[in-house]
Amino acid sequence: MDISKYRIVPGKDVDLTELAEKEGHDYTEEIKEKLVPKSVEQLREWQLKLHAEEKKGILVVLQAIDAAGKDEIITFIFSHLMPQGLEVNPVKKPTEEELKHDFLWRIHKGMPERGQIAILNRSYYEDLIAPIVYGEDQTIPMPSNEQNDDPWEIRCRQINDFEKYMKESGFPVVKFFLNVSSEKQKERLLERMKNPDKNWEFSFSDVEDREKWGEFQKAYERILNHTSTEHAPWYVLPADDAWYTRYAAAEIMIHVLKELNPELPVMTDEEKEKLDEEIEKLEKE
Repeated sequence: MDISKYRIVPGKDVDLTELAEKEGHDYTEEIKEKLVPKSVEQLREWQLKLHAEEKKGILVVLQAIDAAGKDEIITFIFSHLMPQGLEVNPVKKPTEEELKHDFLWRIHKGMPERGQIAILNRSYYEDLIAPIVYGEDQTIPMPSNEQNDDPWEIRCRQINDFEKYMKESGFPVVKFFLNVSSEKQKERLLERMKNPDKNWEFSFSDVEDREKWGEFQKAYERILNHTSTEHAPWYVLPADDAWYTRYAAAEIMIHVLKELNPELPVMTDEEKEKLDEEIEKLEKE
């Protein structure tokens, strides 16, 4: 897979309406039955090395409108990894306590440890989306300044600086935006609403947000253009074909891990000698 076509080139403005919502292919069953399992196995092998080495970690950001497939990426891709090396945290509307702090305070508890992949299901980018879609009163207050700079752009800079800090600290940030079409979202929402077994997935806020489709698209487009950087680029995945989306996410994660190139620890001669002694001791019991 050529993952570069999903990467938003830093500094190049994109038009979200021109980005793919689906890929033209006819091998969904092959993706589901062969390619995804193979990618998950490779991802698990690399994650094991990352966890055993304990030198670096990865922060994964999942952003999308409702029913785009964020939860399914976690279920079908990340949930197959070793649990000890995985952390999943949803980011919801800020609480009263969180509103008393800086806007990044609330996500620090979801940051990865060394040797760990941490996933934010939605993220601090909600605090860039909300001012555009709902207005400031429904999000953490925007930063104030004395130079008449755009508070929204100030927050973009703060996020870019934070993600650069994360990478320089050994925690690269991998950002996925799931680009689903209005038609496919409608289909998935109706399935949740009509199927009793899927009613639990439905929230009335989903249809309320759908009425603001244009505002959400505007917000996502601005975010892609302001926060896709060399140190933390956005990957925009076509999300109408659920299995292809999962496959693409897995392949990108494998690429990131290969670049980190974690290795399993190797015992020293002294440790090997001690190990042999313990093996002999245990076998004599």
